[in-house]
Formats: sequence, structure tokens, C-alpha cells
Amino acid sequence: MSHDWRSDYDDRIVGVFSPLLELSRGQGARVWDSEGNEYLDFLAGIAVNSLGHAHPVVVEAASRQAATLIHVSNIFATEPQLELAARLLRLTGAGETGRVFFANSGAEAIEAAVKLARRTGRPRILSLENSFHGRTIGALSITGKPALREPFEPLLPHVEHLPTTIEALEAAMGPDVAALVVEPIKGEAGVLPLPDGYLRAARELTAAHGALLVVDEIQTGAGRTGAWFGYQHDGIVPDAIALAKGIGGGVPIGALVTFGAASELLTSGQHGTTFGGNPFVTAIANAVLGEIERAGLVQNAVVRGAQLTEAVLAIGSPLVAGVRGRGLLLGVALTAPVAGDVMRAALAGGLIVNAPNDDTIRVAPPLNITDSDVAEFATRFAAALAAAEHGRPS
Repeated sequence: MSHDWRSDYDDRIVGVFSPLLELSRGQGARVWDSEGNEYLDFLAGIAVNSLGHAHPVVVEAASRQAATLIHVSNIFATEPQLELAARLLRLTGAGETGRVFFANSGAEAIEAAVKLARRTGRPRILSLENSFHGRTIGALSITGKPALREPFEPLLPHVEHLPTTIEALEAAMGPDVAALVVEPIKGEAGVLPLPDGYLRAARELTAAHGALLVVDEIQTGAGRTGAWFGYQHDGIVPDAIALAKGIGGGVPIGALVTFGAASELLTSGQHGTTFGGNPFVTAIANAVLGEIERAGLVQNAVVRGAQLTEAVLAIGSPLVAGVRGRGLLLGVALTAPVAGDVMRAALAGGLIVNAPNDDTIRVAPPLNITDSDVAEFATRFAAALAAAEHGRPS
């Protein structure tokens, strides 16, 4: 039975989103809307569904854990929580001196990082212009997008947003800086990688001034860039990283992983959460990360990312200026501000991508996509570019 889902949505949901479709089910890299139309999902919940939809590993872990133990509060420990913490400490390289704080989202992981920075006793937190770290007040304060911040000011004091240059960072550093918070790739800004050498310089400068280096891996973590975490491409060791999105494969989970001495900054009673680290989500995250390891999906992100880049450039569309990003977090740079038109044309042709800004299309498919998925993407994306180029209705 059909229903007017748009009217229902407007009548029932706070109007901060504008959904394009009502989706009813998914399988692998495909989803179906409530009218039965099929779409190739090359957005994956914005880099969340690492294994795609309804992956057997996720289904089995969710079913097993739901029948065992879902929630107990952090008055108690559980085996899935401890197992996931051990896995994250191993994959990040934080090791025996590292620690994990589990939360429910990326914004909450960033909030924990802000409190970590405050515990240094220093007032200033540095971030980058055009960055995005979340929409809670602390996370929004360090987000470098004035249009997002201004309706909610005043926000946290002593936060500075710097141009993304080593020179600007050198000029800003000093003994009163608590932390620098950076994304290896600015996903919401249009998939903009940091300049070559920036992250290494940031590590050297923060260490020299006794400040924390906090890397926001919410969108770049869990193998998406072709390494387990984006900072690993640069061979550095941060003081803390914020995780969420892909580590849970679709369930709401976030984490702050601390390294070395930073692990001692937050002590008993200084932070907390009701749902963070519950056995249900940690069991699923364990299954997701375990499957990424077992199936070699970090390397698959390298291979498929190169294929996708080659496929987009081979289309030969005058709308395509280039492809940036890494692994399976890619931004197709456009020669005109028509990203919204391309996105809508793609959707009309059965392909899900998105437009983080007017001249970029973001591509972030599941990590387990195949040759045939890439070929199908290329066909549908070429049609979307042609439709946008010729101004056909979408």
C-alpha cells in the first residue's frame, strides 16, 4: 500500500533534513525505495556502511548479541566491549599505553576529545578552516564553517580556525595551545586532503610545544582511505583519534582512542555515557572490523579507489575537472557549480552519490564493492554527467 511519506515526514520530523527517498531495504551495495526502485548505493550512509547492507556477518552478530545481552550500563564491563577495545588498540598502534572511550557518534567522540584537551590546563584549541567535526556545541565550536556556527553563537571560547598551511600553524602554536584537531581528508568540505607534509609537520609542531594532536578519523577510519586510519599514511603517532561511522557498519558507535601520556588525562568521573560501549554495538563493530581484516578490504579500498578514479576520468565529461581523495573516499571535482544537478540526475538513474558542495560529488561506497559494481557505477555516473551537462530535467 502506497502512502505519502513526504507529507508524513513533514508532519512528524523536525525539519532539519530534506530526505530524497523513502528507502525500505538493502542488500550489498544496493537499496530499494518504498516503490520498489533499485539504486546502486555509492554513498554507504556517508562512509558508514563499510560492508554494505544486510551483510551476513553483521546480521549474525546482531542476532546473536540481541539474544544474549544488549545493554548493562557502564557500571559493568562486557566481553564485546573489551574485545573491541583490544582490537582498536592493536589496529591504531596505540598499544598497551593506549586507552579507548566508547561513545555513540562521531560528535560525541569529538566532545570527549575537547574535554581531553581541557584537561591539559591550556586554554586554546586550534582547528582548520572549512573543517567539520560535528554539530553538538563542543564539536561545532571547532568546526571551521562559519555558516554552521553562527546561528548558535556564542560557542566555546579560545577556539581558533586556521588556514590549512604549515605557515599558519607555525604562527599559531605556543605554550598555551592545548590541542590541534585535524581531519586527514576534509570530507564535508568536498573531500579535500591535507597538503602533502602537513600532518607530519603538525605532529612535529604540536610535540615541540607540548600540545595534543587529535586526528578526526570519523570519516577516514576503518580502512576507507586504503589504510586502517588516515594518519597511518604519514607514519605519525597522534595523541588521540576520534572514530565513528565505518567502525560500526551502520550501528551508532563512536570512540576516542588515546595514545601514551594522553591516556592519563581523563580520570574517574570526568566523563561518561549511558549507551556508549554497550555489548550490542561493540559486538557488531567487532564483527565489522573482523570482516574487513579477514576479507582484505583495506587493500580492496586501494584497488577499487584507483579503478573508480580511472573510470570517472575515462568518461571524458567536460564537467569533470579531476578526482581527489584516497581509497574509497573520493571527490569528483566539477568544472561548474552543478553538483546538485549531477546528484539528482544520478538518483533518477539509479545511483546514490552526494554533493557536499556546489562543485564536488562525493563517492564513498562500501569497502567490499567489486569490479562489476565499479563498471555499473561508471555507466550510471556517465549518464548523470551527460544529463547535467545538457540541462535535462532531473
